[in-house]
Amino acid sequence: MGSKIFKFLDNIESYICRTLLAMFVTLLFAQIVSRQLFGYSFSWSEELSVYMFVWFVFFGASYAAKLAAHNRVTFQYKLMPAWLPPILEVLSDLIWIGFNCYFVYLAYDFVFNRMNLFWKSQTLGIPMKYIYLILPIAFSLMTIRIIQVNYYKLVKGIDIRDPDSQELEELMDHDIDEDKKKDAA
Repeated sequence: MGSKIFKFLDNIESYICRTLLAMFVTLLFAQIVSRQLFGYSFSWSEELSVYMFVWFVFFGASYAAKLAAHNRVTFQYKLMPAWLPPILEVLSDLIWIGFNCYFVYLAYDFVFNRMNLFWKSQTLGIPMKYIYLILPIAFSLMTIRIIQVNYYKLVKGIDIRDPDSQELEELMDHDIDEDKKKDAA
């Protein structure tokens, strides 16, 4: 039971993203069908789908951090001694964590201290505080995921990488091996 809960929590961003994607695509499809077939549109559906999309993007960014799939400029690492790139990656992740922590502080302060309680969404009437709550949540999750990836990489020795970048690296290594074979022949 405990491992199922841990597995669920470890993949929470993925589940939330899937749910949000299915919901806002369904909502937009229903809006299009309603408008085209019945000549009637729901005023609230577009606003809700925009908010769901924004939440989808922020949870997706956290999920990408979990997969170590955020874009990084790493070509310069090939020009450096082998011991230097891991240190620079950890340093850049520490800067990223620092930025995220500062942003969580600012977002929390904005949502809970500076935001007017009477600001509501146009058609739904939901207090905007609940919409903007994604900011401290997503950046906190992203920080946790960055720490998790570095823990796996530095403590456990497990290199978590985006599968696409691994595949690209394997193709590049394969091409280099082929060139060496041609040069040797």
